Amino acid sequence: MQSFRTELENPIVERDIIELEQKIRLFREGKIPDEKFRSLRLARGVYGQRQQGVQMVRIKLPYGKMTLQQWHRISDISDEFSTGNLHLTTRQDIQIHFVSLDRTPELWSKLELDDITIREACGNTVRNITGSDQAGIDPNEPFDVSPYADAAFRYFLRNPICQDMGRKFKISFSSSDRDTAFAFMHDIGVIPKIRIVDGKEVRGFKVMIGGGLGAQPYLAKTGFEFLEADQLIPYIETVLRVFDRHGERSSRHKARMKFLIQKIGMEEFERLVKEEYKAIKNKTYPVDYAAWPETAAPAANPVLPAYQVQNEKAFEAWRKTNTFEQKQKGFYGVYVRVPLGNVSSTVSRTLIEALRPVVADDIRVTVNQGLLLKFVRPEHLPYIYSLLETANLHAAGFDSIADITACPGTDTCNLAISSSTGIAAALEEVIHDEFPDLIYNNDIKIKISGCMNSCGQHGIAHIGFHGSSLKAGGKVLPALQVLLGGGVLGDGEGRVADKVLKVPSRRGPDVLRTLLHNYESNAQKGELFNDYYDRNGEKYFYELLKPLADLTSVVGEDYIDWGQADTYATAIGVGECAGVVIDLIATLLFEAEEKLDWATRSFAENAWADGIYQSYACFIQTAKSILLDENVNCNTQHGIMNDFDKHFVETGRLPIEGGFKALVMQINQHEPTESFAKQYYQQAKAFYGRAQQYRASKQATANASV
Repeated sequence: MQSFRTELENPIVERDIIELEQKIRLFREGKIPDEKFRSLRLARGVYGQRQQGVQMVRIKLPYGKMTLQQWHRISDISDEFSTGNLHLTTRQDIQIHFVSLDRTPELWSKLELDDITIREACGNTVRNITGSDQAGIDPNEPFDVSPYADAAFRYFLRNPICQDMGRKFKISFSSSDRDTAFAFMHDIGVIPKIRIVDGKEVRGFKVMIGGGLGAQPYLAKTGFEFLEADQLIPYIETVLRVFDRHGERSSRHKARMKFLIQKIGMEEFERLVKEEYKAIKNKTYPVDYAAWPETAAPAANPVLPAYQVQNEKAFEAWRKTNTFEQKQKGFYGVYVRVPLGNVSSTVSRTLIEALRPVVADDIRVTVNQGLLLKFVRPEHLPYIYSLLETANLHAAGFDSIADITACPGTDTCNLAISSSTGIAAALEEVIHDEFPDLIYNNDIKIKISGCMNSCGQHGIAHIGFHGSSLKAGGKVLPALQVLLGGGVLGDGEGRVADKVLKVPSRRGPDVLRTLLHNYESNAQKGELFNDYYDRNGEKYFYELLKPLADLTSVVGEDYIDWGQADTYATAIGVGECAGVVIDLIATLLFEAEEKLDWATRSFAENAWADGIYQSYACFIQTAKSILLDENVNCNTQHGIMNDFDKHFVETGRLPIEGGFKALVMQINQHEPTESFAKQYYQQAKAFYGRAQQYRASKQATANASV
C-alpha cells in the first residue's frame, strides 16, 4: 500500500482517514490482530461481506437527508470503487458493495469533499440517527425535528463516550404521533410534543427507551412523557455512559441496552442515569432551531424539456398513492418506490440533473428503502412521473402492501441464512399479478430479513418473513419463518409480530396468497388486518398455513433458494454487526496508551470532558488486560472494576488506597473541570505505568523459571 494525502480542509476528518490507511497497512503487515482490526474498521463504516476479500461500505446519511450533489458524489464513488449500485437501507444509509479494503481511505476522503461520512456507520457505536422522512413538511408535525436530529448526530459523532461500547446503539426522531420513525423499537426514540408553560409554547419530546428488534424483540418503555428539548442531548449522553459502563460485553446476544434494562430494572437504570448527570459536559443543550436554514423551494416556471406520460391511468394511480400535500400549501412531497432499495449510479445521475429544476435540494432516504422528493409544484407532477417512468421507478403503491422491505440477505451479508431479495421480488409479483388493487392498501406492511436479526424489520411487520432452514429427506432446504401481527400503533406504541410457523422458502408466495385470500373472504367490513388477526388468533393462522409446512411433499425445486441455480447449503459467516471481544493483552495495553494520547489531544483543545472519558477508558483497558493475564474474564466495565479490587487490590498485588473502583468512579463525582481532568489523567497515566511494570516483572519471573 502507498500512503496518500487527502484534499480535506477539516484536520479532524483528515487525521481519521490517514489513521485508517495506516491501520490497514499495519494489518497487512501482520502487526494488528484480525479481531482488533475488525473492530477498528467497523467503526469507520467498513464491513466484511459474505464474499471473501471485499467489503461493504456503509455511507451515513443522518435522518436520511442528502443533497443532490451528495447523491451525485455517492453515485460517482460507486462507479469508481464499487459496482455502480446504491443500496438504500432501512436505517436510511446508502451501502455500496464489493469494495477493496485498501481503497477505503481514498473512498472516504472523496466522500468527505461533499461532507459525507462513513464514520461510526457500523460497529459498537451510535449508529446512523434515523428520522421521519417527512420532517419539515409533515402536515401533522408540532415542529420540524430535523435540527434536533442533526444536532444529536454531530454531538455524538467521534464522542469519546460512544466509541467502544459493548454493542451498537440506535436513535430515532419521529415527526409526529404517527411515529413513522418507529420510536418503540429503538434504544432511544423520540416524538415531538409542545406544552404551554406560563403562557409560553415549550418544545419537548416524548422519550421511549430500551426498544429493539433482533431475535428477541422488546418494545421500548416510556422514559419521559415530556422532556424539554434542551435536555434531550444531555439525557442521551447520560444513558450512553450507563450503557457503556454496565452493558454486557462478552455475550453479544445480550449486549443491547434492552437487556441491561431487563436485567437491572427500570428503576435502577434511572438511578444510574441520574448519577452520571454531574459529570456530563453540557447540563443543557439548546438547539438554535430559528437559525436552521429553511428548505428553499425550486424556482417557479422552469424551462423543462418536452416530455410525455405514457399511461395516464397509471399516472393517476401513482399520483394518488405516491404523493401528498405538504404543510406548505401549494407544494407536494413525492415518494419514489425503489425496488429492494437498489438504484444504479447511472439512473441516479440522470434523475439528479432532470429533477434539479423542480425539487428542493433535500432528498430523503426513507425507512422502507425509497426516496422522498420535496417541494414539488402540482403542475410538475406529470414531468416527474415521466422521468420515473423512463427510469422504471414509477411504480404506484409507495408504502403499501406491494412495497416490500427487504435486507440484502444472502446476496452479500455474512449472517443471512436464506434469500430475502429473491423472495421479496416473488411476493411483489404475486401482488402485482393477482391482487393489483392492493397498491391502495397502506394498512398491511410486508417486511423480510435474511436472518432473525431483523435488518429488514420483519419483527414489526403485519406479514413478516425471516430466513431460516429446514431438513427434509436428510438434506437441508432454505426456509422462511412466517410472522404475523406486528405494526405501528402511534405515539411510541407498537406491536411485535408473532412467530407462526416455518415453511420452505419456495412456498412463500403460497403463504401470501393464502393469507390474502382468507382475509378478503372473511374479514368484516372495514376490518384492518391486525384486527382480523387478533379476532381469529395465532392458532387459527397456524392451522391455515400448516399444509404449506408439510415436508413430505417437497420437490427438487424446494432445495434451491430464490435467485440461485445450485442446491442450497447453509453458509453463515462471522457476523460483524455485534460486539467484538478483544482478548489480546498486548493489544489492550496498546489501546490504553492510545487513550492517553487522545486525552492529551482533547486537553489541547480545552475539551476537558472528552479527556476525562478517555482517561477513564485507559483505566478500564489497562485493568482488563491485567485481569485477562490472570485468566479473569469480565463482561462489563463495572465488573472489571470489582474484579480488579478483588484480585489485585485486596490481595496486595497492586494496592491502591481506597480501592480501584473508587479511584475510577471519581468520573461521575466531579464536574468536568480543567483541574479534575488533569488530575484524573495523571492518575490514569500512573496506573497504566504501574500495570506495565507489574506485567514486565511477572514476565521476567516466568522467563527466569524456564
